[in-house]
Amino acid sequence: MSKHTSIWTSSLRWLQRKLVHTITVPQDPFADLNLDGERPVVYVMKIESWSDKAALADVTDQLGLPSPYEPLTIGAAQLPRVMCLEGAKPLFGRRKQDTNYLSTFTKLLNLHKQQPDLDVQLVPVSLYWGRTPGKEDDTMRAAVFERENPSWLRKFLMILFLGRDNFVQFANAVSVRLMADNHGTDEAIAHKLSRVARVHFRRQRKVMTGPVLPNRQWLFSELLRSENIRHAIAEEAEAKHISIEEAKKTAETYLDEIAADYSDSLVRVSERLLTWLWNKLYSGINIKGAEQIRQLHHDGHEIVYVPCHRSHMDYLLLSYILYFQGMVPPHIAAGINLNFWPAGPMFRRGGAFFIRRSFNGNKLYTVVFKEYLDRLFAKGYSVEYFTEGGRSRTGRLLSPKTGMLAMTVHSVLRGIERPVTLVPVYLGYDHVMEVATYLKELRGKEKKKESVWQVLGAVRKLGNFGQGYVNFGEPINLQQFLTEKQADWRELQDPELDQKPAWLTPAVNNLATRVMTRINNAAAATAVTLTSTVLLATEQNALERRKLENQINFYLDLLKQVPYTEFVSVPEGDAAALLQQGLDLKKFCIQNDGIGDIVSIDENVAVTMTYYRNNIIHLFAIPSLLACCLIRSESCNREQVTLVLQRLYPLLKAELFMGLKDAQAFADELLARFEAFGYISADADVWRVTEEGQLALTLLAEVMSETLQRYAIIFNLLAAKPAIERGDLELESHLLASRLGRLHGITAPEFYDKKLYSMLSIKLKELGYLNNNNNMDEISAVRDLVNQLLTPQVRETIVASAEIQQES
Repeated sequence: MSKHTSIWTSSLRWLQRKLVHTITVPQDPFADLNLDGERPVVYVMKIESWSDKAALADVTDQLGLPSPYEPLTIGAAQLPRVMCLEGAKPLFGRRKQDTNYLSTFTKLLNLHKQQPDLDVQLVPVSLYWGRTPGKEDDTMRAAVFERENPSWLRKFLMILFLGRDNFVQFANAVSVRLMADNHGTDEAIAHKLSRVARVHFRRQRKVMTGPVLPNRQWLFSELLRSENIRHAIAEEAEAKHISIEEAKKTAETYLDEIAADYSDSLVRVSERLLTWLWNKLYSGINIKGAEQIRQLHHDGHEIVYVPCHRSHMDYLLLSYILYFQGMVPPHIAAGINLNFWPAGPMFRRGGAFFIRRSFNGNKLYTVVFKEYLDRLFAKGYSVEYFTEGGRSRTGRLLSPKTGMLAMTVHSVLRGIERPVTLVPVYLGYDHVMEVATYLKELRGKEKKKESVWQVLGAVRKLGNFGQGYVNFGEPINLQQFLTEKQADWRELQDPELDQKPAWLTPAVNNLATRVMTRINNAAAATAVTLTSTVLLATEQNALERRKLENQINFYLDLLKQVPYTEFVSVPEGDAAALLQQGLDLKKFCIQNDGIGDIVSIDENVAVTMTYYRNNIIHLFAIPSLLACCLIRSESCNREQVTLVLQRLYPLLKAELFMGLKDAQAFADELLARFEAFGYISADADVWRVTEEGQLALTLLAEVMSETLQRYAIIFNLLAAKPAIERGDLELESHLLASRLGRLHGITAPEFYDKKLYSMLSIKLKELGYLNNNNNMDEISAVRDLVNQLLTPQVRETIVASAEIQQES
């Protein structure tokens, strides 16, 4: 009989495998969770289910974990490998109360009491056959409920129709030893475990499926009845001399233009399409830090994703990654320019809500948009928006736009009980489709309006794009941030918000800077970015292969041994492997001249490659400054290094959104690594560059050469024209930069980017350098300092040009 049962079970498992495609969350539990392969494992599941156990067995076989069918043997005791909180539900009638798990857990506790060295891991496992959250107006509530507690017949139908969307999610292991030592081994602990586990499974389901979806028209009706929108409608009617009904229709039109229409069915279809697309485009997607975000969701946080914006791919990539990491794709604030057929309707069904580039003093639209955003937060939907407002054309982060952040803060001030947490996200690519277009726009070409023909043109050019990178940065809890900025913020009421307290605007600006800084703090160094950084520092954008590999290995060592932050990701492998990745992508050229291999950047794409270097330029800003000090002076001492950091780091921090906790300590560690490589020698706190270090440090110094040249331009102009106005400084700096570029062959696009000069001029005003005749000594000191860090030829051009400007 047992043999017959075994054959029957094996046959059913074989059939289920044909119907089921299972995705494991996280993909590598050993790396992402505190799971120890050397310690015994017991799985905790919510419901006794043959099909769930069979799906789990397939996953554990792949991961090398114990099978759920294999009993746990501890000495003479034999226990089931799986503990289920509830028994299987019959087709008719109520589920029988199952307390087997209580006796199993009690036995486990007693075994730990008897064996001090024993430590069993309890691993919660959740299974989801489809991820439909249900709708608020769903009349078949029982059917939605059955998705969590199905009978065998409903489970069969779920496997049949949703088997291709099966997710098995592992959670952090719980140490029975820790529980036994801290809480004892009586039966009450077993009941406590049951309660905690039930809460865990309920929260986990919400993380996976998200809140129930609203009926769109019901949502509109509810919003139109809100006090703020009714008041704005009345004002609109009075201001434009129209009826209340006409103003109300306008408000409803705005809602229809803005609101998402999320469809779980479309998301499931899109998942298959995007899987095909990513497999065609990318050889891999690298993810770092997803587990901490999953935990925030589990703990009930309202999550607002704030990624950098490099490509239209960003919208798709982040949602796709979150879906496969066991989290619901967010509602995304998309520019109204993307609301064209057929992309617009598809984006809307995928969770996009559309926002105009400018509200143009349209108070009704502003109120409608704010109320819609408030409702998303209130209902518990995660939200995503790009604080830069648009895609970066240079590879550097843009100055943040504070509108969406201000509205998010406003929502918190209005009273959201759950913690609201901003999650900075760094998105990077080995190849950005739009880079060539970005350079044309920087040269003055008008930006093309998005259209279906643009999409089709982009699809036609699909090729090998290398790898993508998604790094989740350090979260920002908004309630904690507001308490930090204004301890009594909770006492504010809506009427006071209309008056906009004096502290609010500076707080939002500070928040925006913090978001951008934490995005850069989670940067991804890659094969393409590192190789570009080295080659663009050479005179002809070319280097012998051996020397190139040595330099990349040097940079890899700095990133690993002196980490910029714990959130930065560094590629696996050595320089030879990384260089080969870049060559395979055809980003670089290689030629043997009879003596050896020379790696170069084709002159036609050299400017393009600055985009990728700029993605990580902030990681090498301080190392490059140190190299400049060492290379440009015969003897560099700690006092000089400290002076350079004190005077230049505030500017670098503002321009590159750098977030080092202690720049001096960071510099000291870097100098120690330079010395460990034998590139510098120390004598009585004076550092000298060795013969071995000449090339390596000269190349490193060149990384920040264009930035230092811009600083030299600005401070030479400030010294020459102390009373210069901010607008004139921006104009003349840009003019002098263009002259310098033509004379010395500087082609980096950010060197000519007017926005950078605008951002710097704002920081100069904050630091007291602009329109301040009393600060001339400091301005002259900074000018002399920066001039010393330049090559003689460039320094002479800048000084002479500034003198000409002074006379004009």
